Amino acid sequence: MANVLSFYRTVKRLGIPDSQIILMMSDDVACNPRNAFPGSVFNNKDRALDLYGDNIEVDYRGYEVTVENFIRLLTDRWGPDHPRSKRLLTDESSNIFIYLTGHGGEDFLKFQDAEEISSYDIADAFQQMAEKKRYNEIFFMIDTCQANTMYSKFYSPNILAVGSSRLDESSYSHHSDTELGVAVIDRFTYYNLEFLEQIEKDSNKTMADLFETYTFEDIHSHAGIRTDLYNRNLSKVLLTDFFGNVQKVEVGNLEDDLLYLAMTNEDGSPKQFSAQLSQQRQTNVSSERKPRPLNKDSSKENYINLESTKSPLVRKLLIALLLVSTLRFTYTLK
Repeated sequence: MANVLSFYRTVKRLGIPDSQIILMMSDDVACNPRNAFPGSVFNNKDRALDLYGDNIEVDYRGYEVTVENFIRLLTDRWGPDHPRSKRLLTDESSNIFIYLTGHGGEDFLKFQDAEEISSYDIADAFQQMAEKKRYNEIFFMIDTCQANTMYSKFYSPNILAVGSSRLDESSYSHHSDTELGVAVIDRFTYYNLEFLEQIEKDSNKTMADLFETYTFEDIHSHAGIRTDLYNRNLSKVLLTDFFGNVQKVEVGNLEDDLLYLAMTNEDGSPKQFSAQLSQQRQTNVSSERKPRPLNKDSSKENYINLESTKSPLVRKLLIALLLVSTLRFTYTLK
């Protein structure tokens, strides 16, 4: 559980809001009666950082964490009443980071120790996503025993995949908390997080930089990287393409912008206001001499026709105001 919550905290620090994260986990540790620190989850024996805290949003917990729900989440096969906050609302422009961790083996990962998802299941779900144009690129990361077998069956385009261990290899924990009596974080996850914690939202570090840190001496297993389905050079793929959310916004003078919109046509030429102003002046003078009741027709004269100001700049401004990143995160825990 500390594995997934550690990644959850890191991507939020790098700018991904909860509205763009789907968090799935058993959620049976923090309030477990055997937990010596009720309501808390730590990823280090010094217990300096409580990963559970007050600022997490679990979208699927307990019995909701099933293979069926995970596949439905990826393919968006839900009924009309399923909450939008529990759906992966992505499209062909979306980069998706999927992180899986738990107990596994050759071509399978356990869910809740009650069922298993196979490498074929995930591969076919990704192909459905590709056919339905639900992603631009997928970065798949898995930390489990024989993890690399879980991406061996992928056949869809634009998927980059990494795993913690190859066939017939175990994945190992980094260290244990003797007071709790359990391992608190796995080695592969620990060293990924160690690198990611050193970068900021505007970092120029790339996937190649991260992958170069994978060593047997640190991880104690052979981490795998699959790139044959991915068409970009890893040295040019920023980590923030998947782990962060950075939007560059140019802030100008609002009064100047509104004045420009009001004074120019769509082609950028200046508007001619002399006749309109003369007519408006005559209307104002007439109104002062002879008061009249405000009815439906006459009230129209008191409004500005904004249709004439719908220039390309207006449309760009609206797009900028409504722009949201479609980067989503999907996590699951045994």
